[in-house]
Order: sequence, then structure tokens, then C-alpha cells
Amino acid sequence: MKIIFTKFAQLSLVAVVILSTAVGCKKSPTGVTTLPKGSAGTVGEGDKSGLAEGEKVKTTDETKFGGGETATWDPANFNADRAALAAYTVHFDFDSSVVKSSEKANVDAVAAALKSDNAAKLLIEGHCDERGTEEYNRALGERRALALRESLAGMGVDPQRIRTESFGEDKPVDPGHDESAWKKNRRGEFILMHPK
Repeated sequence: MKIIFTKFAQLSLVAVVILSTAVGCKKSPTGVTTLPKGSAGTVGEGDKSGLAEGEKVKTTDETKFGGGETATWDPANFNADRAALAAYTVHFDFDSSVVKSSEKANVDAVAAALKSDNAAKLLIEGHCDERGTEEYNRALGERRALALRESLAGMGVDPQRIRTESFGEDKPVDPGHDESAWKKNRRGEFILMHPK
């Protein structure tokens, strides 16, 4: 009887181990956001795989705006004036692409500059802080740039004049690793482009 009980105990233990391995250890990811082309990333620390270092998300001709319009001008045919609109950089909350009401004055100033110079085009760069995966931050940077583009279009700026790029976390303005630095790095920058 003791031998039967021992065999039964061993088989039960093996069954529990197999069952817990197959079913019990699976966890659902939290903070998952759908990214372009069906990929996924998660908020928080993770692996930095996905895009090659320094590679930008190419969106200008690939991303549709409004009624199917896309910006088709080539930045190579323009001189970039980074200083002209540097004072109007827009900052975002953590993990957000919503243009805050406190940043509306900056967007208004950029719209006024574009309306006063019909030959100029605009490049909007989306940036993030260092938290999150590389792929997630590139997608978030793109959403931020597109939100600014949409805001400008709502103010009467032709979206054909605006291109967007995302640098994710690759170009921080503050290299620190605290909330003060992260707040500065969550931004959208405007670069005025003049024909060569």
C-alpha cells in the first residue's frame, strides 16, 4: 500500500509541475500600445530591439493626413532654420501625444509664422524621454509630431507644407535620468524650411 501511495504522490507531483509550467506562469503584458505595421511595444523598461540605432521612423510620405493628403516636398531642396521657431517647442506629458492647452500659444505662433511666409515649409520632430522601448518611443514621437501637425492644420495651415519625423529617445536635450530631464525631452520641435 505504501508503494502505491508513493507512486501516486510522484505522479501527482509530476502532473502539477507540468500543468503549472504550461498554464500557471503565463502573464499578460501591461501598457501595450498598438504600433504601426501591426507591431507592439510596452511602456517601461524593455529590450531596445526593433529599429537600428539612429534609424528614424519614416512617416512623411507613408502617413496619410486627413482626406488622404500626404506631404510630398523633399527636405533636401530646403535649408533648415532651427533657430527661427526654437522658442516655440511644445512639451508633452508622460506617455501622451495630447497637445496641452498650456502649449497652445506656441502652436499659434508657429501657425502665424507659416501664414506670413507662404514659401516656407515645416518639419516637425517628435521626441521622447528615455523610458520605454526603442520601438514604443519612436511610435510615440511620431504621434506627438502628428498631433502638432493636426493642430496646425486646424488653424488653417496647409498640411501639404508639413512633414513629420520621430527620433524617439535618440536626441535628448537633457542627458539626465530624472523627471526634470525627462520633462524637457518629451517634446515636439519645429524646424522652418526655406527653399534653396
